[in-house]
Amino acid sequence: MSSSSKSLVLGVLMSVLGFSSQVSLKAQGYDRPADTRSARSSVLAKRGVVCSSQPLASQAGLAILRKGGNAFDAAVATAAALNVVEPMSTGIGGDMYVLAWSAKEKRLVGLNGSGRSAATATVEHFRSRGLDKVPTFGADAVTVPGAFHGWVTLIDKYGSLPLEEILEDAVRYAEEGFPVSEVIANNWRSGLRHQDIPEFAETYLIRDGSGDDAKWRSPRFGEVFRQPDFGKTLRILGKGGIEAFYRGEIAKKMADYLEKKGSLIRLADLEKHTSTWVDPVSTEYKGYVLHELPPNGQGIVALEMLNILEGYDLQKMGHNSAEYIHLLAEAKKLAFADRNTYVTDLDYRKLPVEMLISKEYAARMRKRIDPGRAQTFSTSTLKIGNDTVYLCTADAEGNMVSFINSIYYGFGSGLVVPGTGICLQNRGALFSLDEKHLNRVEPSKRPLHTIIPAFITRDGKPWFCYGVMGGDMQPQGHVQVMLNMVEFGMNPQEAGEAARVREIGGTVAVESGVSEEVMEKLRSKGHKVERQVGPFGGYQGILVDLKSGVYHAASDNRKDGCAVGF
Repeated sequence: MSSSSKSLVLGVLMSVLGFSSQVSLKAQGYDRPADTRSARSSVLAKRGVVCSSQPLASQAGLAILRKGGNAFDAAVATAAALNVVEPMSTGIGGDMYVLAWSAKEKRLVGLNGSGRSAATATVEHFRSRGLDKVPTFGADAVTVPGAFHGWVTLIDKYGSLPLEEILEDAVRYAEEGFPVSEVIANNWRSGLRHQDIPEFAETYLIRDGSGDDAKWRSPRFGEVFRQPDFGKTLRILGKGGIEAFYRGEIAKKMADYLEKKGSLIRLADLEKHTSTWVDPVSTEYKGYVLHELPPNGQGIVALEMLNILEGYDLQKMGHNSAEYIHLLAEAKKLAFADRNTYVTDLDYRKLPVEMLISKEYAARMRKRIDPGRAQTFSTSTLKIGNDTVYLCTADAEGNMVSFINSIYYGFGSGLVVPGTGICLQNRGALFSLDEKHLNRVEPSKRPLHTIIPAFITRDGKPWFCYGVMGGDMQPQGHVQVMLNMVEFGMNPQEAGEAARVREIGGTVAVESGVSEEVMEKLRSKGHKVERQVGPFGGYQGILVDLKSGVYHAASDNRKDGCAVGF
């Protein structure tokens, strides 16, 4: 068949399927590398879609859409359900961030739902106890939980259903129980490191045997698990909202428990907590505009990486070639050196954000890259965890929500507020105890944050909302998924399933889809290269065809989840 005949056939296919000129041919999955075809199909729907890392949670969000709720309501319903069915990764004891397209306002909005340190937190306090870093687990690592405040703030402004109704499925899963899915059952084992904390073990583990022979274990694949205390908490919160969580009986239980455990957080820290509406930051790449949230999150890393890579002919190099992966790794090192220097709470420091995400700065950084040799740039001593959930939703009105929620490490700090089922995050572990560091511990301050939602627009209109979970993998994943679509012609499902790479601590980790030949070429450039399984995050994404109104939804096969729509 001639090239003109192929173009005619593809043109007819586009017309029949309703693809608009705004969504490029390559981005719909045509003309892509043969080795990137996905194991799953994209889910197509017109009235609404929900993507998450657990099927029951996706169905909870879809149920809200079917009831007449919108994408904002569905996002909170999905997040609440994930709090129950994937508790090691997320919950109201953690933080959340949102990038969302408001169809009514015809604009992209951002919400920072992260919590702060105690009003009395200082470097001196920790140093006086002989600490040179904030502990990873325990009371010192806890910051004020921001997630629930963010949930309510989001639906108060953009939602359409009562909170109590939005939380119904989460309450049911908690009280009646749910069968534990496969990947989550494996990840639940991380909770065994907290088995010596009675309130944790009694809430999230199962005791086998009796007497001296009794042992704690995590729930097994397919086993039904119940969380009655958390079900009661959700019922209280459904009726009482922010007041109940941050000022009522639940707040008092949290504050008393944390004080008993040695935390500096007091009831006053909970009472004064607020979420913050923020303006997204962005950069353009070949007509596509990637939007991220500003610091204290690490979204600017993805923007800086993208700007650096824009100066190369990536398509010519080929998807996941040694040349391509080399540039990804070097751009990541440069961008992370900036993250580890500059990213902190903007309420405390005015940062050079516009400079860091500018094309001029990227050009200067590009000159530092040797195309034939790996280099070492300044890196952080901060240790990054990877337990997070990302979800996205869209509705018939055109609202699209990019939503991320996390308690940081698996089961966060390991502390569970007795009688509530609330597992508290350990985000405070990301603070520095270096007096000169911008991200040092200070009173009522938000720490550097790893969780970031992403959103891409074209010509000022929504095109694709997505996210990649997993600590320092997140900005690297944002860049790889976007380039998979824009440069290599993959559709949303293929873009998420394609083999990913991850640079961390001087090592380039690759998945099985990267060949041995490519690995050897990378080694010849001076990279330490390892084939790994697991630390490459989990992805969800929704693309909208504005002409037909059809949503193309995708869910990562690395997780238990799925995309559903109607």
